[in-house]
Amino acid sequence: MSEEILNGAEQVEETTEENINEQRQIRLEKLIELQNNGKNPYHITKATQTATAKQIKDNFETMENETVYLCGRIVAWRDMGKANFINVRDNSGDMQIYVRINDIGEETFAEFKKWDLGDLVEVKGFVFRTRRGEISVHAQEIRLISKSLLPLPEKFHGLRDTDTRYRRRYVDLIVNPEVKDTFIKRSKVIASMRRYLDNLGFIEVETPILNTIAGGATARPFITHHNTLDMDMYLRIAPELYLKRLIVGGMEKVYEIGRQFRNEGMDVKHNPEFTTIELYQAYVDYNDMMDITENLIRNAANEACGNLHVTYGGVEVDLESPFARISMLDAVKKYSGVDFAEFKGDNERARAEAKAKNIEVKKDAAWGDVLAEFFDEFVEANLIQPTFIIDYPVEISPLAKRKPTEPELTERFELFITGREFANAFSELNDPIDQYERFKRQVALREAGDDEANMMDSDFVMALEYGMPPTGGMGMGIDRLVMLLTDSYSIRDVLIFPTMKPLAE
Repeated sequence: MSEEILNGAEQVEETTEENINEQRQIRLEKLIELQNNGKNPYHITKATQTATAKQIKDNFETMENETVYLCGRIVAWRDMGKANFINVRDNSGDMQIYVRINDIGEETFAEFKKWDLGDLVEVKGFVFRTRRGEISVHAQEIRLISKSLLPLPEKFHGLRDTDTRYRRRYVDLIVNPEVKDTFIKRSKVIASMRRYLDNLGFIEVETPILNTIAGGATARPFITHHNTLDMDMYLRIAPELYLKRLIVGGMEKVYEIGRQFRNEGMDVKHNPEFTTIELYQAYVDYNDMMDITENLIRNAANEACGNLHVTYGGVEVDLESPFARISMLDAVKKYSGVDFAEFKGDNERARAEAKAKNIEVKKDAAWGDVLAEFFDEFVEANLIQPTFIIDYPVEISPLAKRKPTEPELTERFELFITGREFANAFSELNDPIDQYERFKRQVALREAGDDEANMMDSDFVMALEYGMPPTGGMGMGIDRLVMLLTDSYSIRDVLIFPTMKPLAE
């Protein structure tokens, strides 16, 4: 913003909750006057835009004295009598507009002087530079194309209250232009993933969001009701079981980018609805999935940030070097001092180790359950640089293939960065008999009160009985990746409309 316009904006009365209704009434009266004069801005169906603020600034040498049409929102105003400077903000940035009575005529100028900050305008004029060196547009014609009935907040310098920002993202985007950059980067991340997988021959598909069985993950589902079928259904918690059905059907490389829904807690890392990418490829294993995961993240970082060394929370994260790979057993031994490999499958010894470390576990917790609790307690927070934790216990991996040499473990990995999980992947279980038995264990857990345990999916077991090739699969949370690449503390900062509890009317 130029100095002259900034100074002008400072002279405008601050918008507060106390005067917002009064200002709205004043603006409403202005709108009624326009309507009575046959100049209802809401009746305008189209405006002309031949250039953006950024295009003009980037190409001033070739565009100087050129006539352009510019559209945008008035975000600052300096009244100098018969000549005014306004700032008009479009999708690319701000442009100073010089509006003079001699150029647009007395009648239009008198109407223009009644407009307000926040109004949307169309400007026709030529590009020039002011005496102070500000690239600007000298208006020859100007018209109001939409009326803002509510004033912009906080003297137009930004909306700071985070709760209001999340609830009224449209205002946040108007007054905090840098917020838009986060969502532009998010779009670039998703586009880069599509390009990478499409170039590898993957096919993007869409699977049902309304499910009769909540499967594919360990999570509490949302329940809804289908009126015509008179049956309860679940919003999907993961697309995994449908995507693997497609592998059975001969679609050897598939992926889906979409929303998942989990009826669980909310914090800076979790939102009830979130976006993931899940992909499955026949004839590969979890090692191949690690390679694909690294490449997806590097491509996204290059596309969104132009850099493979990003800063998150003041810590530099190296996405360029090969990601570390360490087994869960080795990681737990390193950070807790307990070597679970010494007593594989010994449930009683595992529970005793938990008691010695003051870790609460269920009285019937199995060896693998306790190992996972140790990992959560001692390891996860230490994984700042990208690290694949591999070879998870079978008890917590109902959809992953066992390691042939260590049947207590599965060929599964999770990727951790900045102490947070980013991706989860398996060599997919394709043994229908083993899968059925694991589902039975999940059902038993569910009947014992674990509402996050898997349900029995007999149709999926049937699909496996037709034969699924050896397959690698991976799911990644896109929101957390965007958080990393935009240095965003809360998941709500990267969800354009996060879930919020409604305010009382």
